[in-house]
Amino acid sequence: MNAPVQGLQDPAQVLVTGASSGIGLAMVQALLEDAAVARVYAVSRRGGACEVLQALRERHGERLQAVAADLTCDTGLADVAAAAASGGALHLVVNCAGILHGAGLRPEKSLATLQRDALAQVFALNAFAPVLLAKALLPLLGPGAPRVFASLSARVGSISDNRLGGWYAYRASKAAQNQLLRTLAIEWRRTHPHATCVLLHPGTVDTPLSRPFQANVPPAALSTPGHAARRLLDVIAGLTPADSGRFIAWDGSPVPW
Repeated sequence: MNAPVQGLQDPAQVLVTGASSGIGLAMVQALLEDAAVARVYAVSRRGGACEVLQALRERHGERLQAVAADLTCDTGLADVAAAAASGGALHLVVNCAGILHGAGLRPEKSLATLQRDALAQVFALNAFAPVLLAKALLPLLGPGAPRVFASLSARVGSISDNRLGGWYAYRASKAAQNQLLRTLAIEWRRTHPHATCVLLHPGTVDTPLSRPFQANVPPAALSTPGHAARRLLDVIAGLTPADSGRFIAWDGSPVPW
């Protein structure tokens, strides 16, 4: 693995959300194996109650800090910022938290199934949480050194690539996230010239989020979380501030807005 952030001279302080499963957990595992990473803050609703994170903590000690927080409320975001402040700065933030389905929540197949409560729930985590996380962590993302804020989006959030319809809440929430973080990237060009803010499409990955919808996915097109995490970290490691504001796929290719 390359250095986690291009141009960074010091060991990296990294924060990963959605860290108790799927791509987020795989990213935590990969980052802890990288000697250029000083510490990883692993954020999830479960926090230290996650058995895999507990095992990683036993192996890596203080290099791993598990943080329990709900990213959809201001208290949770404040808890994340307070925990990360113990390291003095952050060099890389990777937001992997997201929701597609859950108890009483399924992607919509038609307008008739669209519900206000589902829209609010999905937008709270997929659209609002990433940009509000950036706001909460802003004091730790100073302008004087390389910084990367990367958030997982999805190709289905592309407006121009939408040919099948359906999945109203998920598609729209990812499109909203894209616009919010692209707007942040434009602001950072003025205020944080060494920072990079990007949206990442991980491809189709064998995670709890995608598992109910894998029936028509060819096996060759389905990645393991570990493989997806390594590909995304390679993309991140190659970023420069000139890439800020881009929507990038796992293989480095651009995704249309």
